Amino acid sequence: MKFRKRALKASVVSLSAALVLGSSLTVASANNEGGNVKPYKETYGTSQITRHDMKEMIGQHGDERYTVPSFDASSIKNIESATKIDENGNEIKMDVWDTWPLQNPDGTVADYNGYQIVFGLAGDPKNAGDTFIYMFYKKSGDDSVDAWKNAGRVFDDNDKFNGDKILAGQQEEWSGSAAFIDGEIRLFYTNRGGFDESKGIFGKQTLTTAQVNVSEKDASSLQVDGVEDYKSIYDGGDGETYENVDKAFEDRNFANNHTLRDPHYIEDKGKKYLVFEANTGTEFGYSGEDSLYNRAYYGKGGMKFFRDEFKQLQNGGKKETAELANGAIGIVEINDDYTLKKEMKPLVVSNTVTDEIERPNIFKKDGKFYLFTSSRGAKMTIDGIDDEDIYMLGYVSNSLTGPYKPMNKSGIVLHQDLDPNDLTWTYAHYVIPQKETDDFVVTSYMTNRGFFQDHKSTFAPSFLLDIDGKRSSVVEDGILEQGQITYEEE
Repeated sequence: MKFRKRALKASVVSLSAALVLGSSLTVASANNEGGNVKPYKETYGTSQITRHDMKEMIGQHGDERYTVPSFDASSIKNIESATKIDENGNEIKMDVWDTWPLQNPDGTVADYNGYQIVFGLAGDPKNAGDTFIYMFYKKSGDDSVDAWKNAGRVFDDNDKFNGDKILAGQQEEWSGSAAFIDGEIRLFYTNRGGFDESKGIFGKQTLTTAQVNVSEKDASSLQVDGVEDYKSIYDGGDGETYENVDKAFEDRNFANNHTLRDPHYIEDKGKKYLVFEANTGTEFGYSGEDSLYNRAYYGKGGMKFFRDEFKQLQNGGKKETAELANGAIGIVEINDDYTLKKEMKPLVVSNTVTDEIERPNIFKKDGKFYLFTSSRGAKMTIDGIDDEDIYMLGYVSNSLTGPYKPMNKSGIVLHQDLDPNDLTWTYAHYVIPQKETDDFVVTSYMTNRGFFQDHKSTFAPSFLLDIDGKRSSVVEDGILEQGQITYEEE
């Protein structure tokens, strides 16, 4: 079943009258030119973040097991090395937000000649378009935030012109992952393009990779020696599996939030994969008014929950947003040379719930695959979840390709309800498995970009998370140093 992605304007038979028909609920739909649409249940072979899950999650707000710890604002430091020199020779103290460590293929933190490396987005607080990837590093074993040094931007301004056509149009560098494979540093990230005048489309996103060459500058410093094998991997293809940018804005409805970003590298059974944030394509439960009739997106609760929730959507203010919502955690297999091998069906989808499930992070531990994603209440369509709610959601499977089941019954792993103007506001939580312990380190960034004169977006204090099968819990008194990425039990 294919649906057009647009806020459809059509006369719809009132739900109250339709409910008289019981389980044969039928309403007029613009998608089939005035015909009738009945509720249906179709998963398209994917796992769902359902409306029922999100409703249950509201009841778990405030539970200490899932609450991001509180931090002492007076102890928070900027990353002192996060500076750059602008074109006029002025020193700029940068914001640093989304970060990700150099990891071994199993997800543990890699040791690079006695150093730990983190890649992250950084830029001028006064220039929202200044969003590029920098490399930070420190000696392994020194967990102080002051230990992090800055090797500078990974890419030179002209590097993009030495690659393919998509690279040449890049305007910004967005989040991704980094893997230490066969002694080489392989970076995966998101190329965010500029305005395409021929199509009237802004912000094409493309999964991109490069080998980053690093060496020791002296006994205590690393430097970036340039990149090679720099190329685009995937931009959404024909739009059938994952929504591409052309399809997303074919009707110039810029209320649509298109995503195709945050590639995360994982290996399984000798094969290489990228897991990423996306939106469902036309063959995997596309968006549009008809998607509101798919009971698979509502989850548990039977017909009564479906009817009540459907009615609330029809009569509330989030109907059009829900029609557009078709978030997905996607996956593609890549070749050994890091080119695209094949598209694969989405691992998890959030149709009618949200368009945005960000920064997927996946690894295998004790025979199970754990998949985490960050999301904002401001992007959701669930009554009872507001703009200040921040989440990290978690899902577990016995197989890389699923099915994935929600952790902690609803999928909640972390929740924060804090004023974004608070210095200790955090986002982009990232779970890192450890080599010598079953505790997991959670990193994030703290303080919104450009909100304060003296306080920059910076590494938040890390903290410990306990995971046991489908259950997780924030470890009591488990707060670590700002930006700490490894932990050894005493």
